Amino acid sequence: MRIELTAADGHRLSAWRAGPSDAKRALVVIQEIFGVNAHMRRLSDHLGSLGWAVVTPALFDRAERDVELGYEAPDRERGMALRKRVSDEAVMLDVEAAAAALPPEASRGIIGYCWGGTIAWWGATRSSSFGAAVGYYGGGIAGTRGEAPRCPVQLHFGEKDGGIPLSDVELVRQAQPGVEVHVYPGAGHGFACEDRSSYDPAATALAEERALAFLAAHLR
Repeated sequence: MRIELTAADGHRLSAWRAGPSDAKRALVVIQEIFGVNAHMRRLSDHLGSLGWAVVTPALFDRAERDVELGYEAPDRERGMALRKRVSDEAVMLDVEAAAAALPPEASRGIIGYCWGGTIAWWGATRSSSFGAAVGYYGGGIAGTRGEAPRCPVQLHFGEKDGGIPLSDVELVRQAQPGVEVHVYPGAGHGFACEDRSSYDPAATALAEERALAFLAAHLR
């Protein structure tokens, strides 16, 4: 269901809520550059069906409300343009608003995909709201790899990601030896999204198994 959040600077944004309201474990789920579209809502509902309380904030609301994009041109270019209109600082205010909307007694984690994968990394390094973070194919992680995580982090990358070379993944490994990094042979960018041509069901299943086990181990 859709809800509305208010960030610390007074900005009001929409979010998608899923899962039990009294869950003991909870997740902020972070969108790709395509908005809180049908894929992100399905993913949020899926995690909710597994017993997690989920809040997925609409981070593009600061630039344009109710953005839902597909995965081909020109939507891809529009998503990239919208992302540039939202500052990293504003993003983190909205992430904190989403965390505050989770059940107050729940252990809280953050998981994100694409742009959201980078933001999940920042959730570990720039926030104290989370007990664990999982990032999928975040293109900005290598550029901020020197930041110190405040909670355990697990990262997932595709071997054949056209935007994130394996050299970048290796830079992350070297800078963060305590971070769990997985690379999926033959998988491309966005391999965990069923609406993308790069969807890889086997890699998706393995990554989800690893991610859920990791989150469960650290959010008690």
